[in-house]
Amino acid sequence: MIIENIADAFAHILHAKTLLLRAVGVAGGLIAGAIPGFTIAMAVVLTLPFTFSMPPEQGLATMISVFVGGLSGGLMAGVLTGIPGTPSSVATTFDGFPMARGGRPGLALGLGVWSSFTGGMISAVLLVTLAPQLARVGLEFQPWDYFMLVMFALTITASLAGADLIKGLIAGALGLLVRTVGEDEAAGIPRFDFGSEVLLQGFDFIAVLIGLFAFSQLLNDVRDPKAARTSLSEKGTMDARIEHWQAIKTLIKHWSVALRGALIGTFTGILPGAGGSVANILAYDQAKKTSKNPKEFGKGSPEGIIAPESSNNATEGGALITMMALGIPGDVTTAVMLGALLIHDVVPSPSFIAEQPVLAYSIFISFFLATIMMVIVQSGMLRVFVLVTRVRMYILTGVILGFCGIGVFAINNVDLDLWTLFWFGVLGFLMRHFGFPLAPMILGVVLGNIAELNLARALAIDSDLTHFVTRPWSLFFLIIALFSAVFPWFQSVRGKQKWTLFYLPGVCFAASVPLFMMGGIPRPIIACVLIAVGLWVLYRRWRNGWVLEAYEGHEIKEG
Repeated sequence: MIIENIADAFAHILHAKTLLLRAVGVAGGLIAGAIPGFTIAMAVVLTLPFTFSMPPEQGLATMISVFVGGLSGGLMAGVLTGIPGTPSSVATTFDGFPMARGGRPGLALGLGVWSSFTGGMISAVLLVTLAPQLARVGLEFQPWDYFMLVMFALTITASLAGADLIKGLIAGALGLLVRTVGEDEAAGIPRFDFGSEVLLQGFDFIAVLIGLFAFSQLLNDVRDPKAARTSLSEKGTMDARIEHWQAIKTLIKHWSVALRGALIGTFTGILPGAGGSVANILAYDQAKKTSKNPKEFGKGSPEGIIAPESSNNATEGGALITMMALGIPGDVTTAVMLGALLIHDVVPSPSFIAEQPVLAYSIFISFFLATIMMVIVQSGMLRVFVLVTRVRMYILTGVILGFCGIGVFAINNVDLDLWTLFWFGVLGFLMRHFGFPLAPMILGVVLGNIAELNLARALAIDSDLTHFVTRPWSLFFLIIALFSAVFPWFQSVRGKQKWTLFYLPGVCFAASVPLFMMGGIPRPIIACVLIAVGLWVLYRRWRNGWVLEAYEGHEIKEG
């Protein structure tokens, strides 16, 4: 029966018209993702009306192709111009743009393409094999758990701040403050509007993002009249050849980074409302914390490209898991896909795969094929985008700024968004000049609203604050957040102070507690594995005489 359903699904998906529509969808998604301000959700929404007359399998295949292409499209703008095309490609610019400026744009783009492919394929496998089981995890999350998840993500501010922690924390706090301007979504109370109806609507996140990253970078590029008349290729830093083979070898060398990023992306995609922007930064942070060369991050580290790109493409698989198994959209884009299913009288539910097997397998296969087609189409389009670097900077700056303005204005059709882009661009330029990192501020803007909204929901349901430490998932993220906040200190004194020998076992023992609280069979087993790992690490260090291990791999004998 399963084989027959898969055969029927292939018959729908491999139809010539469907394949053509998928190719067009991937190309359209790549273009939409590469244009700053033109979000993936907007591209999928524009695609929806064209799918009304199509069979469900064909319509969803087209929209999935647009989504997969859009997730990878932000890579091109981020690497070549330093401007993230979509919020889910913010962290990719941290190392992708410096690597391109350092003379290896072909390697940076190749790493992005194949990391996206790897993350998408891993997510697709998990989508097929673990859809019903993983969807139940997302159903367990309540406002307390979401709030603690965001608190964990906000602790990343410390590690993203680099050497100057104080400036990083100031930037992160400024991002949180920016997100509070306007009407409180939970209570409907105006805040920091100073009696202005303009400020009452708040600052649009996309406008803030593009202003901080795009406009500030453009201002920085043309501040020198002589440099503005040259192009990147004239400086000898650009090459129009995509280094596929070198990228694949580098990816294989850092396979664990790609795997971890894909798993983070899939899990984040399962959680409704989290999305690729959260997964992108989470994966980057974890890659930096576990890297043997954390100081290379922000300067063109391959790991800094592999982790976020494998993660943001994996979020789609996770979001589809939740949509198909529970009928709960993971983000705006999957909400549009859910609407497309409802238009065709298909209602996703826990029994969706059993009741609509052909359509379910069509979605699985479409995701696989769209990921494969993304590599082919993007490889061709990248050659065109790399040629953009031969344009003189002042011309390129004007064109990019024009696209940014059009994209920002098209979101809400209000003048405030254009002024937001301008003033936050000036702010970003000043922050760059005085050494303030932009990444923590962006993180504050991305996560501030999610944290505040879920805190308000949690307190509205029950004002008892003990729920934040008695609910297993909330306690789990609280423990990880505390250890994450301490990690920069641990990293700076590792190999110098004896307490650092107990850091990793402490993480294992503490994280096992909420896993035991969750009950069932798999999670207590995972908790037992963590305890075993912690005991093994302690035993090994006891056998070695509690020798301090320096971060670079050298050993320092205490005493």
